[in-house]
Amino acid sequence: MSFISLLSHVGPRERKQKRPLPSLSTDNLNDNRLLQIMTFLKTVLLILPFMLGARNCERAMQSDTDKTSAAATSQPDDLKGYSTAYFASGCFWCVEAVYESVKGVKESISGYAGGHTDVINYELSNTGTTGHAEAVEIYYDTTIIDFPTLVDVYFGSQDVTQVNGQGPDRGSQYRSILFYSNAQEKSIIEKKMAEQNEIHNGKVASEVQAFTKFHRGEDYHQNYEKRNPNQPYIRGVSIPRLKRFQAKFPELVEAH
Repeated sequence: MSFISLLSHVGPRERKQKRPLPSLSTDNLNDNRLLQIMTFLKTVLLILPFMLGARNCERAMQSDTDKTSAAATSQPDDLKGYSTAYFASGCFWCVEAVYESVKGVKESISGYAGGHTDVINYELSNTGTTGHAEAVEIYYDTTIIDFPTLVDVYFGSQDVTQVNGQGPDRGSQYRSILFYSNAQEKSIIEKKMAEQNEIHNGKVASEVQAFTKFHRGEDYHQNYEKRNPNQPYIRGVSIPRLKRFQAKFPELVEAH
């Protein structure tokens, strides 16, 4: 049977025919549009709590202080006499809380380090173009804790193999860096790095850099976990990370 003959045998229900579109009145169009808007709003209300709970450190609410540059800080008067150390390992809210739970740590300050720009703030850091990473400045009592132990805290409180990020926070601004201020600290870090690479088959992602400058973060970032225990990111990411560290190193944790 030819193709033309086959078409002649196709019944009316088998043939594709154009059907006239139903006419819609203006009232129907307005009703449909209103229904679409109401459905959209309902969907937004349903997913909004999830969006708020899932947002990461980068997307958390920013204050007006983001518009200004974080300042390179000098040692505060009340912290004179304490030694300093500098680390970056993901969101500084998390790292600050970890170190402040450690015996012998007097203060942990959130800020930025490791970049190539003199002007830096939270908004600029989140572009991932400044070279800066979220970091912490640690003030510690050398009669209670030493630098090698602080490095152990660093490696023991993160996924050392994660590249350019930590947990849900991704980007060069969340990369892991150990900073050294002298040859002794560099030697300690290199030794600890070698030990970690043996454990993790050479996959340690942390960078090692000479410390140059620390830019103190905006005021609303300081002690963020303590001041915002019910914030979704803090509850879902920061506090669990702190508890994992405390369970792993109970002997280092400050009693409260």
